[in-house]
Amino acid sequence: MSERVTITQEGHIAFVRLSRPEKRNALDLAMLEAISDAGISLAARNDIRAVVLHGEGPAFSAGLDLNEMPKLAQYVAQNGGIMHRSHGNANLFQHVTTVWRDLPQPVICALHGYAFGGAFQIMLGADMRIAAPDCQFSIMEGRWGLIPDMGGIAQMRRLAREDVLRRLTYSAEKFAACDALTWGLVTEIADDPLARAAEIARDIADKSPDAVRAAKELFNRTELTSKADTLLIESELQGRLIGTPNQMEAVMAGLQKRTADFKDPD
Repeated sequence: MSERVTITQEGHIAFVRLSRPEKRNALDLAMLEAISDAGISLAARNDIRAVVLHGEGPAFSAGLDLNEMPKLAQYVAQNGGIMHRSHGNANLFQHVTTVWRDLPQPVICALHGYAFGGAFQIMLGADMRIAAPDCQFSIMEGRWGLIPDMGGIAQMRRLAREDVLRRLTYSAEKFAACDALTWGLVTEIADDPLARAAEIARDIADKSPDAVRAAKELFNRTELTSKADTLLIESELQGRLIGTPNQMEAVMAGLQKRTADFKDPD
């Protein structure tokens, strides 16, 4: 994609790597735009069935590059202000998080070193987060007199208790992977989070891409719906799958005890 973000492919899996290791993958304007563009490009890739998001070098990301603040402020001023919705219902800074939640494919984020500030919010956009045992986290915006404004609040309050989140946000304290796991902010801890994320991605990629995409859509669309609406959406999405070629292939492969040969979605 760019010198800031690279995409490689292994079968039906895309590996998205933050590639600014000399700056601990700090988020400058070029990095933010590259992350957003990477997500947009993958949304159109029907051959991709799972995405692994990770960082190159000593850490996932140190968060916002403070040396870039003047340039970021200039970007905001020249692009309609922070309230301008440049990416659907989000601005650029929010889109680098929400793009992963909105992606039709599941996203697994592999975390090592640390994920601070904006990077912490970006990881929350993934479907799953696999952390190294010594990884550290922080909702760090409070240190700079700011609030988290990159879409993280919309995600984190669905994962952890609000009193915990309030404490972490007000104090901007650093916390360990074991605490993040206890609070629900990471999915699991692994000695090699990238290898574990790839293992999960391969397992997902072996399943019917139609069913996996429908399952993610089901979770996304029913986060805030009533029981009645949830049941209707569930039936709607199931109706799209029943009797389709990939659904029938899943049944036949299971009965014949062979590897399924699924077709990419149209």
